[in-house]
Amino acid sequence: MSRDDRQEIKLFCGRASRELAERICRYLKLPLGQGHTDMFPDGELLVKIEEDVRGRDCFVVQSTYHPVNAHLMELLIYIDCLRRASAQRITAVIPYFGYARQDRKDEGRTPITAKLVANLITAAGANRVLALDLHAAQIQGFFDIPVDHLNAMPALVKYLESVRKELGPLVLVSPDVGNVKVAAQFANVLNADLAIIDKRRKSGLEVKSAHIIGDVKDKTALMVDDMISTAGTMCEAARLIMSQGAKDVIAACTHPVLVGLAMERLSDSPISRIIVTDTIPCGERCAPIQDKLVELSCAELLGEAIHRIHHNRSVSSLFNKNGMSGKR
Repeated sequence: MSRDDRQEIKLFCGRASRELAERICRYLKLPLGQGHTDMFPDGELLVKIEEDVRGRDCFVVQSTYHPVNAHLMELLIYIDCLRRASAQRITAVIPYFGYARQDRKDEGRTPITAKLVANLITAAGANRVLALDLHAAQIQGFFDIPVDHLNAMPALVKYLESVRKELGPLVLVSPDVGNVKVAAQFANVLNADLAIIDKRRKSGLEVKSAHIIGDVKDKTALMVDDMISTAGTMCEAARLIMSQGAKDVIAACTHPVLVGLAMERLSDSPISRIIVTDTIPCGERCAPIQDKLVELSCAELLGEAIHRIHHNRSVSSLFNKNGMSGKR
């Protein structure tokens, strides 16, 4: 970035995404904005911006993973703080958007919390949002401000292409019917076959994978999803794939939510490699699966998007290479 850019753009972060924000700043050759969050004894948060932001183009990087409510509230306070400090434009950079799975009413008397969160972010004073692999693409329409929706496919594909030869014959396996489109995109880019798991749910807590549509025998199976949460579906699918003669199973996701029994399940599963990005930091919590874990960074992708937003250039053109398309 030019000297003028460094004076005009300011990038801040909440406590949830400091390491990622620092990586983005290194890519942009920018200093991280001077601000901090304090917590009072009663749990209230105080955000303080410690430099002039009047008339500046400001970005706040904050994922809203566990504890979701605390991280979300910190993001809202950061946005409000920048608005009251007369920032010219405020972009909420949300690598992982919490509450995204509550995107519709699937039964009576239930909320659409993703819409509520969108309203809160807008009311706080954000002028636009930059998000990565929203669980439901329609969440973009919940906002009354512009939303740039990225996907992590370039970062994942770059790594997978670097190890493509060692993987041998490759088949992309969609763990459920709803993920077929994503699996097909990866299969096209990686020149791989495609298979689909017919998943049947026995109850609200138990998933039973019935059978595979496609051939996985003597191949490396790659399963890609936007997130791994409790890992029940992924691990059950991996056992089914191996029982059908697959050579190996690899799992990849953008958001390593990894809650509940996820660590235990993944550690005991036949999955040999778990590829994730840094939208949610892994750290010590992932120690049980450290020997399987490959953590990639989406800092370059987010950094380039921030650069383009600042200069009012196209963000969707980031995904026009190698047949990859951005989520719209």
